[in-house]
Amino acid sequence: MASITKVGKKYKVQISLYKYGQHKKLIQTFKTKSEAELWALEMELEKGKGKQLSNREVYFPEFFENWLYVIKQKDVRESTFYNYERALKEIKILFKNIKLKNLNDVVVQKKIDHFSKTHSKKTTHELLLKIKTSLRYAYAKGYIHTDFLSLVKARGQQTPKRNKALSITHLSKLRSYLLNNTEDEFNILTLLALETGMRRGELLGIRPEDIFEYGIQVRRSISPTSADTSLKTKNSKRDVSINPEIYKLLQKIPVKSNGYIFDTDNFKQAYRLKRLLKQLDIPETTFHGLRDTHASFLFSKGIDIVYVSKRLGHCNIQTTQNYYLELMPEKKHQQDADALNLLSSLSSETI
Repeated sequence: MASITKVGKKYKVQISLYKYGQHKKLIQTFKTKSEAELWALEMELEKGKGKQLSNREVYFPEFFENWLYVIKQKDVRESTFYNYERALKEIKILFKNIKLKNLNDVVVQKKIDHFSKTHSKKTTHELLLKIKTSLRYAYAKGYIHTDFLSLVKARGQQTPKRNKALSITHLSKLRSYLLNNTEDEFNILTLLALETGMRRGELLGIRPEDIFEYGIQVRRSISPTSADTSLKTKNSKRDVSINPEIYKLLQKIPVKSNGYIFDTDNFKQAYRLKRLLKQLDIPETTFHGLRDTHASFLFSKGIDIVYVSKRLGHCNIQTTQNYYLELMPEKKHQQDADALNLLSSLSSETI
């Protein structure tokens, strides 16, 4: 049973716990006796439901680490697990000496806000998601008393988008250069990214048996942080059509000793692309930006969104709409003009 004693102007509650043959105590202090009695009653009820209250004394970084290696590691890809390990390093810094029982929306929000001062909103959001996932498990097990996670928000600096789609003009210029300089395998890799919208890892994972006339079977992905070659999602497994000229170029590339078409080149594709775009006087984008360019070009030409979504290997159309439904500048200007012309014609019809 719980015991309540007055210590000075406050009330101390002690809950007796028994775990693995050891007796422990859960202690909390309150300003009023009614608050102490309410908490004591709630804790006794939780004990009655089989909740493991002794785990509330565990420090959050310790809990997250145990949860990560015992529970989460079995549920995610190796490359995803690597991201969780990076999150653990941040959690050890942010939540040092903070126990599970002391976590609430205010405490977590303050820590996340502190993190956001030196990180982008996207990075902050990703860290918070991992924290929330672990704490929802903790709540289900009774390690934390309330589910406050919906109250915590990710803030941070909204950094400019790096994966910018190239304009049709710059796409044409880059494609023309690549087609005329195919002696460098990197140029063929870049050209393939523009032609297919495949992710870098998917391109590096191409084997001779994946190439058919005229297309590529996407069956694996190479990562710089993991030996796991499985694809990002089940929808990533797909067949992507290619032009005959691209097919012929792929046929000429000698297969590497490891069985792949392309060399990973120590994953320096981003650096090489940046240098190439500067040389051609084309605005900077990332290698993933070539995927955005491919999608944007198809949209600009009126290709159905369902087809584009399947070609990109998205889980659903909503993902495609959220991330890739940005028209290229030329198409946007044309549609602006078309919209204004429609409005003008409507006005003239009513006069």
